[in-house]
Amino acid sequence: MRALLLYPLFPPSFWSFERTLALIKRKALLPPLGLITVAAILPQDWEFKLVDRNVRDVTEAEWDWAEIVILSAMIVQKEDLIDQIKEAKRRDKPVAVGGPYSTSLPHEVQEAGADYLVLDEGEITLPMFVEALERGEKTGVFTANGEKADITKTPIPRFDLLEREVYETIAIQYSRGCPFQCEFCDIIVLYGRKPRTKTPAQLIAELDRLKELGFRRAVFLVDDNFIGNKRNVKLLLKDLKVWQHENDYPFRFFTEASIDLANDQELMELMVEANFYSVFMGIETPDEASLTLTKKFQNTRDSLSESVEKISRTGLDVMAGFIIGFDQEKSGAGERIVQFVEKTGIPMAMFSMLQALPNTALWHRLEKEGRLLNASGNVNQTTLMNFVPTRPIEEIAREYVEGFWYLYDPQTYLDRVHRYFLKVGKPRNPVTRRKLTDWVTLRALLTVCFRQGVLRKTRWTFWIYLVDILRKNPALFDRYISLCGHLEHFHVYRKIVRDQIESQLAEYLKEKAAMEAKEAKEAKEAKEKQVQEIVA
Repeated sequence: MRALLLYPLFPPSFWSFERTLALIKRKALLPPLGLITVAAILPQDWEFKLVDRNVRDVTEAEWDWAEIVILSAMIVQKEDLIDQIKEAKRRDKPVAVGGPYSTSLPHEVQEAGADYLVLDEGEITLPMFVEALERGEKTGVFTANGEKADITKTPIPRFDLLEREVYETIAIQYSRGCPFQCEFCDIIVLYGRKPRTKTPAQLIAELDRLKELGFRRAVFLVDDNFIGNKRNVKLLLKDLKVWQHENDYPFRFFTEASIDLANDQELMELMVEANFYSVFMGIETPDEASLTLTKKFQNTRDSLSESVEKISRTGLDVMAGFIIGFDQEKSGAGERIVQFVEKTGIPMAMFSMLQALPNTALWHRLEKEGRLLNASGNVNQTTLMNFVPTRPIEEIAREYVEGFWYLYDPQTYLDRVHRYFLKVGKPRNPVTRRKLTDWVTLRALLTVCFRQGVLRKTRWTFWIYLVDILRKNPALFDRYISLCGHLEHFHVYRKIVRDQIESQLAEYLKEKAAMEAKEAKEAKEAKEKQVQEIVA
């Protein structure tokens, strides 16, 4: 069987970094880990070709070669996924689709023309799909019926299928699931609340394979909560620390974790010693009432700002997600988020409007209350809320746009990054740096210095801060200048956020005004009719 593995486009987003990646001649931040894992689970006597549309288009030769087209996507990739399904069907190719979007909203994918829906976790449902193909079945829906995969048996992803030089970061997975119960989160819906982990030997075998293939860049552990099973993760980190030392620290790691990481100094130390340098965490909001309402209780037990401080001083850069639009939220929530980010100095604060994602507890509650406007949901930062909030949506949108605009103002951003990197703990291991003798790296550095140190109004700020970091925390220079480079993305992206949110809001208010006018007219006509009946 000749299988074309096809990964749909992402729209521009907080994480797309098109302009930053262009500086270092990369085309995408991360590869499609799901599809190369699918390729490892499917029969190895099949032939595979992988096309990531975020990197390049499918060629006519590849379409002609394929006997089946296999796609995987998240909700944010919905538009291009549907387009590619239709393109494959136009060419009379059988189509199989899996991934989070298909699992959450299978009817939408089916309506687009997919022949096979391979839902839930592929370790369970891909063998069912293969058996159906062998029986000659032309369609099918394959589900795990609530069963969760034993990921200690998951094979090493087919990293060899990647066009490796086009990605800035490589992705691997250690665990699935999260023990918490946040109302808006679909991770616990898709993967459950009991964290499952691979063995240390498994993960190290994946790193061996990456090293064998010549990767020497940052590795993102895509776990939605890397520390969900703290006992197991400590066992991994102890082995990983030894492996890194024996292999001369070929990789730097970053991941996602819950903020209770700050309560475990041993765990933080182990991460830094294993060459972890950054962690993303969902802080969401400094408003405790909103955290309690959305059942994010783990963020209410300790001071959020003190937790960020502990993690940073240990040597991990904190990235964080923030959300506006929770029920019963008081006015000024956007400003309170901005104040928190400025107080803690978190450089990369992903700020979004709340979305009700399919099948989450929030989604079910809003559906029951008749408040859902769009059942699909979306997690992009340029999307208006998909439900009726408890305070005026125009107020929420205004606070959001103003907050995003301020956080990524060049002067504000450089101030915050500089302030933050003066307090971040130093690396414990040899720093893995890009070689300045590499022309691409040198060109990127010179471009950032020219744009931010010559062209912009912040030129003096840029040079003063750069010298200050070199003087006070030189071991973090690479990480510091990298975050300065990210400003090339945010400088433009904040305009995209403002324009698209304001455009959607104007359309929403127009439709709302038309609906209110219609309801007022109908009420007036009903009242007039009632008066006429009384007179008659």
